[in-house]
Amino acid sequence: MPTREPVREPMPAAPAAPPWHAWSADAVWRQLSVDPAQGLAPQRVETLQREHGANVLREPPPRPAWRVFARQLQSPLIYLLLVAAALAVSMDHDADAAVIVVVVLVNALVGSVQEGRAERSMAALRRLAALRARVLRDGREQWVTASEIVPGDIVLLAGGDAVAADARLIEGAQLQVAEAALTGESLPVFKTAAPLPEDTLLADRANMVYAGTHVADGRASAVVVATGHATEMGRVAELAEAGSEPRTPLERRLERFGRQLVVAALVLFALVMVLGLWRGLPVAELAMVAISQMVSMVPEGLPVAMTVALAVGMQRMAARGAIIRRLSAVETLGSTTVICTDKTGTLTRNEMSAVALWLPPGRRIAVSGSGYAPLGELREAGRPAALADPDLQALLQAAALCNDAELLPPGDERAGWSALGDPTEAALLALAGKAGLDRAVLRRDAAREAELPFDAQARLMATRHRVAGGPRRVFVKGSPEAVLALCGGADGDAVRDARAEADAMASQALRVLAFAAVDDDALEAAPGFAALAGRARLLGLIGQIDPPRETAREAVAACRAAGIRPVMVTGDHRLTGLAIARELGIAQAGDRVVDGRELERMSEAELHQLLPRVAVFARVQPAQKLRIVQALQARGEVVAMTGDGVNDAPALARADVGVAMGQSGTEVAKSAAKVVVTDDDFATIVAAVEQGRVIYGNLKKVILFLFATSVDEVLILLLALLAGLPLPLAAVQILWINLVTEATLTLNLVMEPPSGDEMARAPHSRDGALLDAAMLMRAAAMAAATVAIVFGWFSWRLAQGADEALVRCESFTLLAMCQWFNVLNCRSQRRSAWSGRLWRNPWLLGGLAVSVALQAAVLYAPALNRLFHTQALPPSTLALLLVLASGVLWVEEARKSWQRRSWPRRARCQDA
Repeated sequence: MPTREPVREPMPAAPAAPPWHAWSADAVWRQLSVDPAQGLAPQRVETLQREHGANVLREPPPRPAWRVFARQLQSPLIYLLLVAAALAVSMDHDADAAVIVVVVLVNALVGSVQEGRAERSMAALRRLAALRARVLRDGREQWVTASEIVPGDIVLLAGGDAVAADARLIEGAQLQVAEAALTGESLPVFKTAAPLPEDTLLADRANMVYAGTHVADGRASAVVVATGHATEMGRVAELAEAGSEPRTPLERRLERFGRQLVVAALVLFALVMVLGLWRGLPVAELAMVAISQMVSMVPEGLPVAMTVALAVGMQRMAARGAIIRRLSAVETLGSTTVICTDKTGTLTRNEMSAVALWLPPGRRIAVSGSGYAPLGELREAGRPAALADPDLQALLQAAALCNDAELLPPGDERAGWSALGDPTEAALLALAGKAGLDRAVLRRDAAREAELPFDAQARLMATRHRVAGGPRRVFVKGSPEAVLALCGGADGDAVRDARAEADAMASQALRVLAFAAVDDDALEAAPGFAALAGRARLLGLIGQIDPPRETAREAVAACRAAGIRPVMVTGDHRLTGLAIARELGIAQAGDRVVDGRELERMSEAELHQLLPRVAVFARVQPAQKLRIVQALQARGEVVAMTGDGVNDAPALARADVGVAMGQSGTEVAKSAAKVVVTDDDFATIVAAVEQGRVIYGNLKKVILFLFATSVDEVLILLLALLAGLPLPLAAVQILWINLVTEATLTLNLVMEPPSGDEMARAPHSRDGALLDAAMLMRAAAMAAATVAIVFGWFSWRLAQGADEALVRCESFTLLAMCQWFNVLNCRSQRRSAWSGRLWRNPWLLGGLAVSVALQAAVLYAPALNRLFHTQALPPSTLALLLVLASGVLWVEEARKSWQRRSWPRRARCQDA
């Protein structure tokens, strides 16, 4: 078994400072002026932070405002508008050209502001997911943000931790570090604390750990020697430019959708020109109208709307405790069909309490008290247990010594006891405290000499101690199956009884740990747990309870109502997992439990066939999580997988949505995940899924609105050309409708709050059409109503002999009013616009107010009258036009009413 003695060698005689890896530990302490037992004092930390700055790499400077603004002008749509402006100038239509240029500049300004806000929101969310590290300062272990680390800090590393700065190892046990990000080495590298020759290459510096790498296994302490750009990773970062995040699938689909509309717009341009020339209309005027109509077909507001929707969605998710690390997760969450979730801390509260002990040959001891406070009583057969009993003492000593956690007493009267480290181990310390054991005295009398850190695959941990006045003793802790397999033949009866008792405890939803000991003065550098096989003596079992979260049952029910299947994937005993799964509604009649051994024996075909009936995967090794994810994806499922350990990273990366735990999760798991849940709560994952559906639904509302309002303008123009009527709209009026009236509404439509029925629908397909059949039917109905109203009014008024300029102004205003009602139509597929939810989106109401005010300015401001070929309309005319425009609302209301009657069950779900 590896030793943990720190290396103490004399300082090199060379006066020049060699690289850190060539220094001894003592030399490092003296050079950095650090007390190895206390760490840095707070005042020293502040001084070093001022001297060295924050431990961060330089981020690319923010793009200047002019560059963001210029980016808004880099699109085919803008080029088309500028061509239209140039054409207007060539025809001496300077006013029209001025309007087009102003519209382009205002649209670019709005896009710049929204893009800047979105970038600032995403930067703030990145800060929420900042790396944290455990350090020793002022004699106390504490968590700090990685950016606060300074040279001289003593960092404490464990499996799964990300290394936050370059550091020199001081002591370690079985430390392995994955350095592929820095050196390209694919396998984890073993580390030791011994000094190395000065000319040792970077990849061979076994006594150094570097920022950007992560701990694959083991534990260690190290002293920081470089931060920020002084680190090796910082030097590499200066040589390469940071890459931008790739486009999400939704962005690519929207881009493809936009290109298709551009093609349609070009076809429309040709069609309008042909029809106009056939009618004998002036070429210049016809070209202006055709270009304006072509522009109206292109959804220029869609990219900005998508950016705003994603930014708003990420903020809403962050407010619920879900930090989005990859934009693609926002859209994929809404498509999730299976959530594979851990049990401990996610479905349960992760507040372990030891409640039951079993000692061979069959003694049972109950434990009272909850939480981490060492307050409670141990009772055996209804009476206080004999705390001095040697067998009980041996079990409790093993629980306290084979343990890396710390109990922290309350800081004030209102606070309770808290834990630093694993909650399961903290509960064991609380148990020892209830029995009167003093952890400090135990550590003094039985100092730890060596250890085998917890191995997720072996499900074991072992520590070796020199017991005062006795031989060396190795304490072993782990799952009952793993520990009992190490026990010798002399414990045969006890092992059989222990297996039965472990099953009985597990069936009561207890998490069971087994403990054993090996007394062997000759046990030295054992290669691993295999050296203990057949030599361990069983000490007993400890059962802990971790009650389910209050929100878990409701969240599971919400998943099932939303067409999402929850599956428990746990390292616990199959009976423990099944008991919790049944209590929460994850496991139902006919569902199966599969443990790791069964899974290992299954072929892919057997697993594929069995998957629909499996509710719980128990005793699963981290590597098997990846197989479960791949098997579910092979069945066409969209999988969200939770994880917290370093070995969960492959499954998190492979899942459609990897979800890491913010509190219990390792930094490696967080880096591999697309979402980090700050409170480790399953209900938060479900809330993120709901918000993903809200974002996708709002984007589809925007697409519906833009498509319907583009089609109706095209049809009105084509009908006028075919009917031999004058052009119903001037080119600048078309641009106004497309770039001003609609723009004030589009961005606010993506701000729609949840309608309450998102989790009553089936998940949407990731590959589904942006405009599905139902949306096309709605768009056709809304466009047909608008065309009938506007074109009907235009042709009727001309037939009456009204002035053409007046009729065109009335039609222009009528079309703008129709768009106001259409945006209300798009808020819900089935719910009435008058259902009482009109006031839930103040952004949309504000957009409507702005649109109304701008339209009034176009009608009543003399300067704008000349630019937009409008004139003041009397209030009676406006009232009549408003009543006519409301017809588009009543047509859609009739359709919604018919749909609610046709699908009453679905309607009840949506109106819930």
